Amino acid sequence: STHCISSAASDVYKRQIFRSAAALNMDAVLINPSCCDPLCRRAVRVSMGTVFQVPWAQIGETPADWPEKGLAQLKALGFKTAAMALSDRSVSIDDEALAREPKLAIVLGTEGDGLSRTTIASCDYTVKIPMSHGVDSLNVAAASAVAFWQLGKQ
Repeated sequence: STHCISSAASDVYKRQIFRSAAALNMDAVLINPSCCDPLCRRAVRVSMGTVFQVPWAQIGETPADWPEKGLAQLKALGFKTAAMALSDRSVSIDDEALAREPKLAIVLGTEGDGLSRTTIASCDYTVKIPMSHGVDSLNVAAASAVAFWQLGKQ
């Protein structure tokens, strides 16, 4: 069971994340309370209707519930959490430990700022996508598609 949690700042990126989640075997998309409404007309259009194909839920009632209460809720439900971020403790997205997790929640940050240090430190894994040619990162929509492809194979 693999879930995606999105904090993506751009509404366009969030909608693209829904499209990738539908195409690449995610069980659900969880959004934090500061995210846009995935059922607004533009979200439906950009996601090509996939917001109706992938189960989704808001995790927490207010923005103050994320990340502490939201991550605690996931852990209480038996999920391990994987922060998509570059750090000294990042493991490669193809790490075997990730593939062995029966319940994994992929945590995505905002475009530009990424995830907060608190969120990264609170997750069980910090995960990076190996890059070439001196490129250090992808935008959140592209990174989500790569993560869903690799981690949704379970």
